Parts: sequence; C-alpha cells; structure tokens
Amino acid sequence: MYKAKPFIISEDLVSKAFKLVKANAGAAGIDGQSIASFEANLEDNLYKLWNRMSSGVYFPPAVKAVPIPKKNGGVRILGIPTVADRIAQMVVKLEFEPNVEPIFLPDSYGYRPNKSALDAVGITRQRCWKYDWVIEFDIKSFFDNLDHELLMKAARKHTESKWVILYIERWLKAPLQLEDGSLQERNCGVPQGGVVSPLLSNLYLHYVFDAWMKINHPSTPWCRYADDGLIHCKTLQEAKQLLADLELRFKECGLELHPQKTRVVYCKDDNRKGKYSNKDFNFLGYNFRTRTVKNKDGKPFMSFAPAVSKEALKSMRAKIRKSNFRNRTELSLEDIANKWNPILRGWIEYYGKYNRSCLYALFRHFNISIKAWIMHKYEKFKGRVTRAGKLLVEIAKRNPTLFAHWKIGMVGAVA
Repeated sequence: MYKAKPFIISEDLVSKAFKLVKANAGAAGIDGQSIASFEANLEDNLYKLWNRMSSGVYFPPAVKAVPIPKKNGGVRILGIPTVADRIAQMVVKLEFEPNVEPIFLPDSYGYRPNKSALDAVGITRQRCWKYDWVIEFDIKSFFDNLDHELLMKAARKHTESKWVILYIERWLKAPLQLEDGSLQERNCGVPQGGVVSPLLSNLYLHYVFDAWMKINHPSTPWCRYADDGLIHCKTLQEAKQLLADLELRFKECGLELHPQKTRVVYCKDDNRKGKYSNKDFNFLGYNFRTRTVKNKDGKPFMSFAPAVSKEALKSMRAKIRKSNFRNRTELSLEDIANKWNPILRGWIEYYGKYNRSCLYALFRHFNISIKAWIMHKYEKFKGRVTRAGKLLVEIAKRNPTLFAHWKIGMVGAVA
C-alpha cells in the first residue's frame, strides 16, 4: 500500500497555478527553464511538483538575482524564481490569499484583487482637495529588510495549514544566486519578483502601518500601494507630529523611512494661501501639483491635481528610442501600428486618466520617430523633414484610427 501524503494539496490547484503563472509569463530562473520548456512535459512536471509538495519534501531552489537600474540611480535586485518554483508559490498564494484578503483595509491598493493603481491615484486626487497637507513616505529598502520572525507571526495568525507555513518559511530562507554564481544567504526580506512576495509584503505592512493607523489615527485618511504611501493631514503641525510617530513605528518593526523620499507636502491651490518648500509629490507615475484646470463651465482655476510625471514621460520616450523603429525600414507603417498600439493604448488608459493633454509631447515625440522612419524607408523623403511631415498628416487624415493616440484627437501631433 502507498503511504498517505502528509499534506493534502489538490492536483487541480497545482494545474490552476500553472495556468496563472503561464499567463503572467516571465523569465527563466537559475535552471534556465522557460515556461514553454516546462510545458513541453507538462503532465509529468506538474505531477512531480505536486508529489514533492504533498510529501513535504519540496525545497525551493536559489532565486536568480537580476539587477534592475533605478530611475534615480543605483540598482534594485529583482529575484527570479524558477518556473516550477513560481508555480509552487502560486499554489500557496491561492491557498493563503483568501484567508488574509478579508482583513486588509480598503486603502491598501497594491497587488490586491479588484484594486488598481488608478484607484489609488483617484482617491488621492479627491483627498488632496479636502486636506491641505500630505505626508509622502517611502520605506528604505523595504523588500530587503522585512523581518522574517514578525512576518511568520502574522502568517501563523491567519492559517492553520502546516504546509502553507512550511513553504513560506522555506521561501524566505532560499538564497539569492548572484551573477557570478555565488549564493547569498538571506535572514530578512523577501525577493522582489516572487509570486507570493507581494502578498506577504502586504500582510507585513498591514500590521506595521495599516492597522496601526486605524487604531492610533482613525480619522486620518491614508493610501498605500505596496511600500509607497500617503497620509493626508489638516495642518502642518499635525503632519509633522504624525511623521515623527510614523518614524518611531517603523523603527519598532525593523524598518526605516527613506530620508530623501519621505516629506511633508503643501497641496496649494487657489484657496490655500501661504508658502511651503515642498509643493508637489510623485505617486504611481503621476505628479501631483498646482495646475490650471477648467471647471464644468470651462472657466480656468488653480487646482492641486495629478498628471503624468516627468519621470514616467522620460521612461516612455526611452522605450520609443530603444525600439529604434525609425531605422527598421523592413517594416510597414501597419507593422509599426500593430506593434505599438497595445503599448500606446496602455499609456493612454493609465496616464491619460487625468490631465490627458500632458501626454501631447510624448505623442509628438512618437510621431517624430515615424517621420524619421519615412525618411529612412523612402529615398525621395531622405533628409526632407517637412515633406515627411506632410505625408504623415495626409496618412492621418486618410486613416485617423491607424494609431491609438490619433483616435483620441491628437492627430495634430503628427505635424
């Protein structure tokens, strides 16, 4: 007779986890195995993973460390698990998330079902109209410094599943494999890039910040997306005192607020007088500051409002330049449209939600690249910028829906 497995894990759950991991795509881990390669022998691979997890003998391999440049300089280490390990993590996430999701508070937006970054931007926009001051805070190297003991204490509070706890502990201890092949042991933190890491991070910050705010500052509105957060205050004195309290709270939990990225900001508009050194902040790719907007009657006034940030615009322009489609003369204009329209639509849907006109310069940059493509592709337009521009205007008039940004009335950016 076969010995019963110590842990009851559904094979269907493992199959579902694979489908979700496949949908999310992602690079190979330290074993070099791609999703396509894993899928080539899917039934056998999934059975082996299920068997090991159910038997309690699954040990996560090292996580591949990939340095990612930060926008403000330096690098962030992204941890890439193997495909099989991502599936294993998804199994645990599917089992554990229903236990903790109900306890999370409404103003925690990051990496949660039915919540988005735009939801967080929208509620922040409204609150900046109601509150004069905002605390912008960022946790210094949060994913590297998260305390394992405190995290496991929180995890045990919300599940009686021994295998969920067992594998969470093993993932926390799995080493990083650096570019030179050496292994770096970990005694704190969670790897950015892991499937279960965002859920564990939210659980940790729920107790460090969210629940603490609810108990100690129940009438003060806040918003958190992963390790980036905002707190709205009525007065400068209130903001300064709360920030001091916040620094102590994070220190108690083994974390530190980033000194350069944490500050008090004045949400200045037409009705708010006085001066303060910090008058804008960035949040989720949007820059919040005083802007000229129009009311329902078309009358302009000064409001504290969001629009795409300079950093986000710089990143999008860099993506256009890096693609180098201006030199891809083997492509047709339709090829370029098919490649870029999903990207352009994504930018419009996200960054065009508020003050869409601030995207105009980006789309003009995109069309300058198209004009450059015309001059490279067609000999008679070589070096003739004006003629290439006129041709593009004619194309836009004939087919105003060819590119996603032309559909929203920005055809004028082609000239």
